[in-house]
This record gives sequence, structure tokens and C-alpha cells, in this order.
Amino acid sequence: MTGLKHDAWVLVCDGRKALFLKNKGDGAHPALETLAELEHDDAPSRALGTDGPGRTFSGAGGRRSAIEPADLHALAEERFLKNVAERLNRDAGEKHFRSLVVVAPPKALAVLRRELSAQANAAVQSEFDKDLVKLPVYEIEKHLAKLLSDKA
Repeated sequence: MTGLKHDAWVLVCDGRKALFLKNKGDGAHPALETLAELEHDDAPSRALGTDGPGRTFSGAGGRRSAIEPADLHALAEERFLKNVAERLNRDAGEKHFRSLVVVAPPKALAVLRRELSAQANAAVQSEFDKDLVKLPVYEIEKHLAKLLSDKA
């Protein structure tokens, strides 16, 4: 399919920021309108957790070894992406959109694919593994038009 459908939603996100956009233009000339913008604070590690790495005991000889601590920033980003997916699932269930384009880095796409409901997944027109969330909307429009035309 070429172009972006009129009234299609576009999600541009990464693990820290999500832009919910709606196409008010036509397939060849997207005109994206911002519906919502979500961000989560990138708190310092000391605010995310204070525990040191855990320790485990070996069965023989009483030796102990450290357990690698969890990456608290990665867990916070995954939690944020799950919230983004929950919002899309709710909006898909309420029929706010029929077509969805998702633009996100590969790790974020993986979380979204896993968390989107069957109804939201059915609305996905295209996915692109790009990080465009820091760009202004008019730049996202240009990139999206090119990505969709290259896909055709």
C-alpha cells in the first residue's frame, strides 16, 4: 500500500517519549497533527533503586558469587512502552483509529509487538525501525512519506 491513509494514526516513540499523531492530509502528502505526547522522566539510577547486586551461594564449598543487577533504566523504558501499548489497545477498542503506522527503534518495536492487542495489531498498516521521536513533526512527515513510498 502506498501513502498514509487519511485519519490514520502514527505512533512515533522510543523508550522515553511517544508521539501520537493523526494524518489530516492525503496518502501522498501527510499532514500530521499531534494528538498526544507522553514522556517519562529519565530518573538517575540512584532514584530508580538503591539495592546493591544480590549474592547467591554455591552448593559446594560455601562459595558466594554476585548476581548481575537489573538494568533499571531498561525496565523503566519497558514499563513506559507497556503503558503506550495499553493506550493504543484502549483506543483501538474504542475504534478511535482503523489504521496505524508505528515508527520506533527495534527494541521498542519488540515490546510494542508483544503488548499490542489483536485489535490494535490488526490496524497496523506499517512498522518502521527508525528513531524519529526527537524530530519536529514536519520532519517526521517528510521521513514518513519517504519510508512509505520506498516500501511500495
